[in-house]
This record gives sequence, C-alpha cells and structure tokens, in this order.
Amino acid sequence: MSREAPIHNWPGSYYLTSVKRWENGTLSLSRSAVHFVSNQTKETLASFRLSRIMEIKMESSSFIFSTLTVLEEGNVKHWFGSLKPNRVVVYNVMEHFWRERLLSPSSMETRGGVTENEPSKGQELINLVAGAQRRLEDTGRVLSYQGEQFDGMMEGLEKMDSDLGVADKLLSELESPSWWPFSKLPWKIQQEAKAEDAARAAAASKASARSKVITSIPAVVSKDGDCDLKPGCLLILPSSLEVRDATCSLLHRFDRSEVDEIRVHSPYEITVGQRFIGRPDVRCRLLSAKMPEALAVLEMQYKKKVEFSAEYTAFRATPASSPCDADTAGFLHGCQEIEVPIEISAGDLSQLQVHALQPAVSQAEAQELKQMLLQLKSLALEAETELERQDEALKTLSNSADKASMAIGEHTCRMRRLL
Repeated sequence: MSREAPIHNWPGSYYLTSVKRWENGTLSLSRSAVHFVSNQTKETLASFRLSRIMEIKMESSSFIFSTLTVLEEGNVKHWFGSLKPNRVVVYNVMEHFWRERLLSPSSMETRGGVTENEPSKGQELINLVAGAQRRLEDTGRVLSYQGEQFDGMMEGLEKMDSDLGVADKLLSELESPSWWPFSKLPWKIQQEAKAEDAARAAAASKASARSKVITSIPAVVSKDGDCDLKPGCLLILPSSLEVRDATCSLLHRFDRSEVDEIRVHSPYEITVGQRFIGRPDVRCRLLSAKMPEALAVLEMQYKKKVEFSAEYTAFRATPASSPCDADTAGFLHGCQEIEVPIEISAGDLSQLQVHALQPAVSQAEAQELKQMLLQLKSLALEAETELERQDEALKTLSNSADKASMAIGEHTCRMRRLL
C-alpha cells in the first residue's frame, strides 16, 4: 500500500498479538488509510484502508484501560492505547473520516484484493460534472446575495431621493411662504409614514438574506487552542461563519468583517481567527473530510484573508493514491510474468473484439451527462444574466449617488441663504 501525506498524527502504542506486548509508535491517518509505525524499528506494524474498517470503538481491556479498537474485515482487531492528547480526540477524527468515506458516493470497497463497484469512466465524468455543478451553485448563491445587497442599496438611494424631494418642497415653502408652517403638513406626515414602512420592509428582507446558508459541512472542531476535537459543523453564510457543536448549538459566530485570518493547514484542516485588542484572540480549528468543498466558497468570499501554510504545500505535493494502487501494482507484476500465447482461438478472438468495442461510457451515463451539462449551461446563463443585471445596477447606483450628492449640496446652499 503506497503511503500518502498524513492528515493527522498521534503518539501512542499498538498491541502486538503475536508476541503479546505493546509497542510505542505513531498512529497516522491519511486520505484513505490508517498506519502505525514503531518508534524503535521504524517498521509499519499496522496498515489498513478506511474502506476495510467495520467498527471503531472505545474499550477497556485486561491489558490496558482506555483503549481505541478498530475492527477490520476478516475479524482482525487492532488495539491502540496511550494515545495523546487522549483517545476521544483520536476517535472523533478517525470516526469522522471513516463515516464520510462510507457516505461518499465515489468511495470504493475492496475485499480480498478485488475491487468491487469500481466506477466506470462515465461515472467518473459524472462525478466531475457534479462537482462543477456544486461549485457553480455555490457561486450562484454568492451572486444572489450580492444582488440582494445591490437591491438594498437601490432602496436606500430611492428613500434618500424621496427625502430630498420632501426637503426641496419644504425649502420652496420657506423661500416663498404664503403662510408660516407652525405644524407639519398633512402630505409630509403621509410621506414619513410611507418611508418608515419601506425602511422596515428593507430591513426585514436584508435580515432574511443574511440568514441564508450557502453551504454547511460536518466537521471536528476545537476552540481557542483546546486540544479536544469534538464533532460539530461549519456553516458558511453570506454575512458570517458559524461554528456549531453536535447539537447544533452555536459555539462562535465570525461576522464577515471580523474574520482576520483563515489559515489552511491541509485540504482537510483550517483555522479561523479573529483578533482583539485588550483581550485574547478567538481561534477555531476545524477538521473535515468535506473541507475541500467549503474551501472553494471561502476562497471566493475571503480572498485576501485565506493563507496557505507550508504544511498545505507539502500535502498538495503528495499525489492522492487510489486505495487499490497496491493491488493494481501486484496484478501488473503478475501479468508481466505470464506468457502470452502465440495463437488465439476464434472464440477467444471474438470475446476480445467484444471487450475492445465495449464503450467506456454507457448510454444511460451519456444521457445523465447530457442532462447535467444542460443544467450547467442553464446555471451559467443565469449567472451571466445576474452579472449583467448587477452591472446595470452599479451604473444606476453611481448615477443616483452623484445626483444625490449634487442635490444635497444645492439644498445646503439654499438653507444657508435662509439662515
């Protein structure tokens, strides 16, 4: 089994069943496998794929208390003890990545060295298009929120224009009064009531828009340097980031303007920081198997605040190996040792021709790809239409702001003359 860059490492011990003793070493979790390496001999004492895990439990035994056990296919049980910082943290992280791998539609189960349910070329294309569709949908949500902000600004400028109109009428009355207005005029009372109703409606629509969730992912979280990683989730909203625990209770909310740093340690681990003057900073560390999906949105919303660490660069430099790389390598090595017959019978030749002519993409997969591409086209056209509308809104906002500035300057001069 080829080694991948580890997502996380923990010092601990592993029970060797053959010699009935514990060996100190390091337990590491990668994209698709778990490894335990001895500190003394640097030998890999245990190595198995996440897809082969049947059960992960926290147990106590007659050998040592507070152990973490992993049951592998074939009724092979692995015992891990003396884990640091503690076994609960290791359990939460391993159980999260194992569960997400089982729930992932692209996961492959391998049993007995034979890969089952291996995705076809068509299915791989479908997965790629589905990922692009999710990214475009996230982009559309961000564009929608941006459009709602523009609409709110337009409503604000319209209210300002209305108020400037009222000011113009009042100044006209003061400049050439037929009678002295000691009380409010009836039309002014109605105008103020309408303006207040419009302001309340705009505030309500803005509050509902800010509460929409762009995307949410399950994660293992810790706050303010706490070493205990606990199950939770990350919610990305247009106006903020919310970190919640397993019961959906809010641990911390980072307003968009208050996020000072998003440090990316690996494609699966980030730290969100908020700095303060006179009191400790707030930092939340999040580890998730679905973090790459959230990073696409975070990079879009917090471009200048996303920082990639050296660990991320090293992690990206390590290619992601397939869970069946070792089996494939063994199979190819075995094939090199097999002699190819010089003559092939007619029956075998026909079977080879049928296998060679078999399409890489089935008719059903091609139809599904066609539907998904049509949806992608529709989403792209909608995004283009929204961008054009927002471009026109920006031009209107610029012109309205200029007119409002000129009107305010004119009204100021008229009021000074009256004084």
